[in-house]
Amino acid sequence: MTIKQFKDAPLAHYSYAIVSDGKMALVDPSRNPMQYYQYAEEQNAEIVAVFETHPHADFVSSHMQIHEETGATIYVSKLVGADYPHQSFDEGDEVKIGKASFSARNTPGHSPDSITVVAKDGEDTALFTGDTLFIGNVGRPDLREKAGNMKAKRVELAKDMYHTIKNKFTDLPDDAVVYPAHGAGSLCGKNMSDASSSTLGNERMGNWAFKEQTEEEFVEEILKDQPFIPSYFGFNVDINKTGPENVQRTKWANKLQLDVTSVEEGVLVVDVRDADDFKSGHLANSINIMARSESDKYETWLGAIVQPEEPFYLVLDSVDQLEGLLERTAKIGYEKQIKAVVTLSQSVSKTMEKLDVEEFKNHQDEYTIVDIRNNSEVEEGKIFESAIAIPLNELRDRKDELPKDKPLVVHCAGGYRSAAGSSILDKEFKDAKVFDLSDAIKDFQ
Repeated sequence: MTIKQFKDAPLAHYSYAIVSDGKMALVDPSRNPMQYYQYAEEQNAEIVAVFETHPHADFVSSHMQIHEETGATIYVSKLVGADYPHQSFDEGDEVKIGKASFSARNTPGHSPDSITVVAKDGEDTALFTGDTLFIGNVGRPDLREKAGNMKAKRVELAKDMYHTIKNKFTDLPDDAVVYPAHGAGSLCGKNMSDASSSTLGNERMGNWAFKEQTEEEFVEEILKDQPFIPSYFGFNVDINKTGPENVQRTKWANKLQLDVTSVEEGVLVVDVRDADDFKSGHLANSINIMARSESDKYETWLGAIVQPEEPFYLVLDSVDQLEGLLERTAKIGYEKQIKAVVTLSQSVSKTMEKLDVEEFKNHQDEYTIVDIRNNSEVEEGKIFESAIAIPLNELRDRKDELPKDKPLVVHCAGGYRSAAGSSILDKEFKDAKVFDLSDAIKDFQ
């Protein structure tokens, strides 16, 4: 069997195509299936199966679209209670695809319905572990408390993960290759390796989850210091359980408006341009979530700041970005919330004043400093002792905690998040000046 790994860098998501004897299986595919179709053509292979290791929280899968367009069977645990056409795939179930055999192991912990897909071809064994076993860590157990009708308590799932790691991989060989659904940078776990794959033997030696420890010790370790949970995670779980719509139809249903000076009053505007361009001119009611390249975590912060089903206008710098930004928005299922995609007229009137950094350095007590880093970052040490700490993903809901008697200066760790945070406060606070410290934060670290 031939295994190809696909990487979605902004979400640190890995998906897989496995080809054997002219047949292809996919594991945890991304929202747009075209890359898999292209690979199938290159390999002269027929896509016959899609394995979903669990209903994903951080992205919308293309399993339903692939089924509709290729006839491939979707294999998923019966514990999901999937509403789309599928074949249940649980412990003891096995399917042959080409010359390779695929079997399921129920591996709860990240979610109650997680499976690991074990693929074997001769002496070769591959483990598609989803969000159960990562390289250097395991999946977080605290996401299903906010996932609609699929709730499960984090302590119960942490205990499930302990027993999964202790018992579910013991009979598998050290040279079995581990292919996870995520790598470093994903919010589906913590402290993951930059490596995109490993062997089970290496994980047994180097992954903390495999070391000898009590259940209590394991639960304490896995639950501490987990990253924040973006607003859209439960929304995506429910979409993936129901069966996502065809992405080409939904993303291109959006209308385009060029050279606008205003949009519908009271509707949120998400402006993805560079922070300097945003400050020079933007629409009323705008927030700045930059999407200049794949290194900008646009998908994560869009889904952390904007609520599921909340309508918004999407502002681009150029129509050249149209397809890419619709694609990135659709990854988290937000493309149907877009009222219109717009480019701006040169005469847009809203601006943000730039901070005089030297003035701020010399008179810090004359400003209210807002630290929008994550709680775990703040716990490692404040950059400004007087700063009020509110994580970016909570800022819209907690803005009223901030005094307005002084100008506000917003900072993060490097400048990307502070562009978003300062724009949120500037939009909300009509009678107080708001400044973005941006990358000048490096002068204070």
